[in-house]
Amino acid sequence: MTAINIALDGPAAAGKSTIAKRVAAKLSMIYVDTGAMYRAITYHYLQNKSSFTDFKTLISNIQLELKYDEEKGQRVWLQNEDITEQLRENDVTENVSYVASIEEVRTFLVDYQQKLAKEKGIVMDGRDIGTTVLPNAELKVYMIASVEERAMRRLKDNEQRGIASTYEQLKKDIADRDAYDMNRAISPLKKAEDAIEIDTTGLTIEEVTNQIISLANEAIQNA
Repeated sequence: MTAINIALDGPAAAGKSTIAKRVAAKLSMIYVDTGAMYRAITYHYLQNKSSFTDFKTLISNIQLELKYDEEKGQRVWLQNEDITEQLRENDVTENVSYVASIEEVRTFLVDYQQKLAKEKGIVMDGRDIGTTVLPNAELKVYMIASVEERAMRRLKDNEQRGIASTYEQLKKDIADRDAYDMNRAISPLKKAEDAIEIDTTGLTIEEVTNQIISLANEAIQNA
């Protein structure tokens, strides 16, 4: 089978990570969660805020690694510690847009992500994958959903993780993050010109997964 790269972009809580994991598993490809990488650096920034000097120094000392566990899936290791469970904490969520807008952070992670995808066979999700990280990906999908549905998804996810939150606050946070991500100076959130848009509002995980797998099979045939 011809190897391709798949780029999944879209706003917060559009279902990118959930769908990307399933697509990768069904196509026997490697899943890369770029959002988790930005959350990891945000976590590192918050942990070192008291001694923080600048992001260039912070990045130069960072040890970031993605590891795959057969039972738990992708795990994020930072400074030789598995921090996967801490990445969804409220303080990380509240600060990740800011950290992700820093030029040094994006340069470091884009380079890392491009190296991961060099041999192809990658399903990568984020906000600038099709436009910046993998502009030559054989398949680009831009996933959207209403703010209301995304807030409800995030609320259910937080409840499962034991994270306190409210629907109204999440709705506001998601709308605010959309505005921030779409208007930031470096790699703003936007649909790549050749991306296929899928509105996931009202669709099941399986329905969206099947749509993307169908598109992927077409891309593989045309590669």
